[in-house]
This record gives sequence, C-alpha cells and structure tokens, in this order.
Amino acid sequence: MDALLKELNQHNYNYYVLAQPVISDFDFDKKLLELSELEIQYPEYQDPESPTLKVGGEITKEFKTVKHKWPMLSLGNTYNEQDLKDFDERIKKAIGDNFEYVCELKFDGLSISISYQDGLMFQAVTRGDGTQGDVVTTNIKTIKSIPNRVKGAGFPDAFEIRGEVFMHKAAFERLNEDRIENGEVPYANPRNFAAGTVKMQDSAEVAKRPLDCFLYFLYTEKRLFETHWESLEAVKNWGFHVCEHNKLCSNIDEVLKFIHHWNEHRFKLSYEIDGIVIKVNSYAQQQELGFTAKSPRWAIAYKYKAQEVETILESVSYQVGRTGAVTPVANLKPVQLAGTTVKRATLHNANEILRLDLHENDTVLVEKGGEIIPKIIRVNTTKRKSGAEKITYPHTCPVCESDLIREESEAVHYCPNDEGCPPQIVGRIQHFISRKAMNIDGLGDETIETLFRQGHINHVSDLYTLFEKADTLKTMDRFGEKSINRMLEGIEVSKQIPFEKVLFGLGIRYVGETVAKKIAFHFKNIDRVINASFEELIAVEEIGERIARSIIAYFQNPSHIAKIEELRRYGLQFEANEVEIVLNSDKLEGKSFIISGVFKNYSRDELTEIIEANGGKILSGISGKLNYVIAGENMGPAKLEKANKLNIPIISDQDVLKMLE
Repeated sequence: MDALLKELNQHNYNYYVLAQPVISDFDFDKKLLELSELEIQYPEYQDPESPTLKVGGEITKEFKTVKHKWPMLSLGNTYNEQDLKDFDERIKKAIGDNFEYVCELKFDGLSISISYQDGLMFQAVTRGDGTQGDVVTTNIKTIKSIPNRVKGAGFPDAFEIRGEVFMHKAAFERLNEDRIENGEVPYANPRNFAAGTVKMQDSAEVAKRPLDCFLYFLYTEKRLFETHWESLEAVKNWGFHVCEHNKLCSNIDEVLKFIHHWNEHRFKLSYEIDGIVIKVNSYAQQQELGFTAKSPRWAIAYKYKAQEVETILESVSYQVGRTGAVTPVANLKPVQLAGTTVKRATLHNANEILRLDLHENDTVLVEKGGEIIPKIIRVNTTKRKSGAEKITYPHTCPVCESDLIREESEAVHYCPNDEGCPPQIVGRIQHFISRKAMNIDGLGDETIETLFRQGHINHVSDLYTLFEKADTLKTMDRFGEKSINRMLEGIEVSKQIPFEKVLFGLGIRYVGETVAKKIAFHFKNIDRVINASFEELIAVEEIGERIARSIIAYFQNPSHIAKIEELRRYGLQFEANEVEIVLNSDKLEGKSFIISGVFKNYSRDELTEIIEANGGKILSGISGKLNYVIAGENMGPAKLEKANKLNIPIISDQDVLKMLE
C-alpha cells in the first residue's frame, strides 16, 4: 500500500501538475483500483494522503469569510537595484552588519494561508484584503502537493503556513488546447486560471484541475526556530512543497547575483515568476525591524522589468463584448516573449490605434509585463514598408454590420444592436446567469453558447421557456437527463432572486451590482425605475449623469420593455422586499462617514450597522460632503491624504461610540 501510494502520488503530480505523464491512463486506473481495494480490505492502513481521497465532491454555495490571525500583508516592491541597496543600508542602520538574507522566487499565483491542528489540515483561507479572506478548505485539500496530514515529527499542535497556489505552464497550455479544440474560450493566463479554480463551488471539479503550491512562511504562537531558513528546512521534512531554488545569502552582492541569475533563467522554469523576494533571515531581527502600515520592513520584492520584442503586425480584428463595446486586437506574427509564444496583443480602443499610428504589416514592439494580454508599446517606423495603408477603426460592427456609435467624451465605440448582435446576446445571457446576478445553478457559459447556437435561446427571457423543450434538449450532445433537470431546477429557483439582482442581471450599461442595489431600494419596483426622470435618477446616491442617461436609454427601447413584461409573467421579482429599519437613535442623523483600515473591537460591517442604526450614512468616496473619516490601522494613504486636503475630521471607532453616549 505504501509503495502504491508513493507511485500514484508521483504519477498524479506528473499528470496534473507537470503535464508530463509517464504511464497510460489505463495503467494508472489499474493501480488506483488496486490501492482502493486494499484500503477497503485494510482500512486501518489507509493514508490521509491517498489519491483515492483527493477527489473532492463537496459543493460550496457561499465561501465563509474569516479574519486572518496574522494579517497577510503585501510587500514593498521595486524594479530598481539601487532601491535594493538603499533597503540594505536601512537594515544595516537598524540592526548592524551581522545578518543574512533569504532569497526566494516570487511566484505569480494566488496567496493562501493554511492552518493545521494536531497535524491535520484544519482551514485554508485566501488572502482577501489582507485582513480577512474566504475559507476554501475543501478545494485546497484536493491539491496534490499540499498534505492533508503533516508528516515527520517536531511540528507544533497548531500552526499556519503561507504559500502560493499556481499552475505550471505546460499544464496551462494543455488545458487551453483542450478548450480551443472543444470550441471553448481559452483562459488568459495561468494565474487567473489558478485563482478562478480555487474559488470554484464544486471541489470535485477543482480536483481535476492541475494546481500546485509552494509553501514559504510558517506562523506559530511560540517560536520554534531562530531563523526563516531553519523553518523552511523543517517544513520540507513535514511534507510541504518548498521551492528548491531558495538561497541563503550573506550580503546584498550575493542577493544581486541571485537576481541576475534568475533574470536570465526564469523562462526555463516550468512556472511563471515575476521577481525575487528578499527577507532578513533572523526572526529576532525581523521583530526588531517591525512593520510599516502596509508591509514588513524586513522584506522587499524585486520585480523584473517587462520584456520587449519586435514582431510583425499581420492584421487587426475586432471583438464585441456583451455591452456592445468593440475592442480591437492586434494579430501578430508569432514570437517568443517571456517564455511564451505571443500571437495577439490588446489595442484597447480607436484612440490607441491613432496614438500608435498603425499601418498594415508594421514592425511593432510588444511588451508583456503585468498585462494579461501583451500590448504594443510603439511602432518601428524605420521598418515601415513604402505605401503601407493606415489601419482605420471600422464604422460598422464586425459581426452584425450595424453602424457603431461613440458617446461624447468616451474612447469606446459601441454596437447599438443589442437585441440582434450574437456576441452581445450570448454575453448578456451569460451575465444574467452569473453568480452575482441570478446565480442559476446548472448553467454555465459554454451551455449558454450551445443553446444559442442551436436556436433555443435568444434573450434571457427564453431561459424560462426551456421547461417546454426538455425532450428536445435530451437529444443534444452532452445534455444528459441529470444535467437538464439540474439546469431547469436552477432556472425555477432563480424566480425567487431579489429585485436588485434581477436589475443587475439585465446588464444595463454602467449599472453594476452596487448601483443596481441603490436603484432597487430607492425606487422599490421596476415600473418606477422605467418611468423615472433624469432628475429623479441623479437624485439617488452614487447615480451620476452617465448612469442616468444609460438607464433612460435602456428603458426607451420598446423591445426591452416587452422582454421585462415576459420575465414578469414568468414570475421574476420586480419589486424590492420592504425591510423596516428600526433606528436605535437619531444621534448620527445628517452625519456621513467613511470607514477605512482595521479595528480591534469591531469589523467594518459592524461599524456600518452601528452608524446606520443611529441615523448616520456611509459614503463610498471622500468628497466635500463627507463629515468624518473613521480610521483604523492600515488606513489607505490615498484616503488619508485626500481627507487632510479637504480638512475632514479623522476619528476613531471609539469616537463614534462617544457620539452615541
């Protein structure tokens, strides 16, 4: 059993994580079945790390948010070697010359904090805002390289370990090739894919995804080790996956040598890195150096500059989004950049084409930095061919050929044919079913595309006609009875989704989740929103002129009104639930507040409740209308600066309580 376990875990890692299988699926399944049968026969010898257990299966509807015991702070970063030397000088001034650095690769993934109790994984939490994050334990347990049970000896009863969840490049490329083959939209980059996977609701699906994780920092109540390096060596022995490229350095020159080495060799790695993290090794010295409001003084990240490369612009194509926005994309002669083959680059809008002065077959300089899609920096005009034609932005929609419109003072062109332009129709239905809108279980983006292509849906209202087409749907490929029933059940349940989410789901341009909530609670029902004047709309908090004009234009379209009437007939909620708010007092009436930072005694939500229960108002931004800023630890420096500029009083949570005495 031990031998099988070791072999299967290695094969799992080769297949899912490295995308380099060395045995066939058939042989793997035979070995897995053999282990499974042995575990049934001898359950007392089943290992918690058995691949038979790492299959997920739990469905998480909502991710619970919890506060981090130790805040997950961000690091100060630089692209400049002189800044590193200055950092080194500051360390020397504070603690003298007798110290070491630990250099670590800076992974481009998703930060995670994992708690262990009595050797077993107890809880895994995303970074969130650094103070609190989402509990994603069931999903993290499926990752092959993260132990559910700690191995070896010498580990404390309770500890937290921090790491980075990521995906190897080969696995990412394999997955994207599969998606393209199936006619699905490929993912933008490994980081986004990893982040999206960790927040999936079905852990069985997560278990199928090729994720890996490097662990890099240990937190305990009682200090077990004198140095960070010692702790990394120990957690390796406990079964954690620690990057083998970490290096202990005696001085800043060794640090710079390490940085130069990986600047040259980073693209040979099987995963993405975007820099190097440098930490003072001694825990006692870390403690002495302390923290700023946002980051530790004993660590810094050096980020590599974006790489640039020349290639040929072969053509410009245009993508139509769900709101009708038409985005130009440069199609390039394939070129190697930052370890990947680049074929496309974003051009943003018509202004960008003008700024670059693009001509056909131009030689362009492409950069790939923090961008998901590479971007064109400039044109090498010395290589422009004589007589090359200028690239001009189209006047008509590239899909439905409607005349494009461009609002005054806006950079983006729109296709106004929202009821007849296919990518808009599909995009709008996908938005309608999304988690933040109608949250329809059993429906995904690919299913919507298929249903549209087959002619079953052309508007969100058509989803509610699918009950009559159940028999027809069963004849379609990949539509089993179980999945159809789940989909129809999800559609039926969506009829109870509250008005503010229905309003958001309609996909009115500029009406985001928060704006939809404000409108729904202010006007109470859809009829009052439809008939609202411009003045009535801008009187609502956070509704500006642009949003008001967009809402009016949407409801002036007779087909939109007709579809809303259809949705109303199907039983969707177009009236806000009246919630009677009983005030504790009116002591804060007429006073407005913004809450920023972290507080010891209250969460920000609790402070909001206290203020609103006593007649006060919470605003979303700092302006001359604001009465007070309630500041906790780690208050945003930009907010602090703006508040001081406008002479807005900055108070504490205790000051608010005094106002209520």
